[in-house]
Amino acid sequence: MLEDVLGCKWSLHVLQLVRSGICRPGAMERAVPGLTAKVLNERLVKLVRFGVLDKAVFAEVPPRVEYRLTAFGESFVGLLDQIAALESQRSGA
Repeated sequence: MLEDVLGCKWSLHVLQLVRSGICRPGAMERAVPGLTAKVLNERLVKLVRFGVLDKAVFAEVPPRVEYRLTAFGESFVGLLDQIAALESQRSGA
């Protein structure tokens, strides 16, 4: 799982978007140049399957879907922050 998320720039973008409060797929797609609906959907499905994100579907017309970090997702993103900090320490040395 870690390799699949870290190895994909789009997964990292999606996690950053959700973390910053952008939780609807359309808004995510508009927020990242080059991110297509197909790739976004693939990433969202994987992140939900891994237990990093939770999908909420609202019974509205038109239907509304939002994604949130799970408790595991919050911990996972914390680990990603620690990895980024280590990388910046290594780069700065």
